[in-house]
Amino acid sequence: MAAEEQILSPDQRKPTSRKALYTALSVGIVINLAYLFGNHQGWVEDVFLLLTAGILLAVIVSDVWMRKTGLR
Repeated sequence: MAAEEQILSPDQRKPTSRKALYTALSVGIVINLAYLFGNHQGWVEDVFLLLTAGILLAVIVSDVWMRKTGLR
């Protein structure tokens, strides 16, 4: 099976859709922030939710910056 598979270098593969990536990450941010308004007590969960949303936002910002500067 592997002998019949075509060998491609990374630059020959179709790139991932940026619009789909940004949409999926944005939906993930909204869902994480929506969990803040729930029936829970304490701030430990809120810290992890905000941290996760921040990381997802950082992925979007870094991808936009890298594409703008030509690093990707």
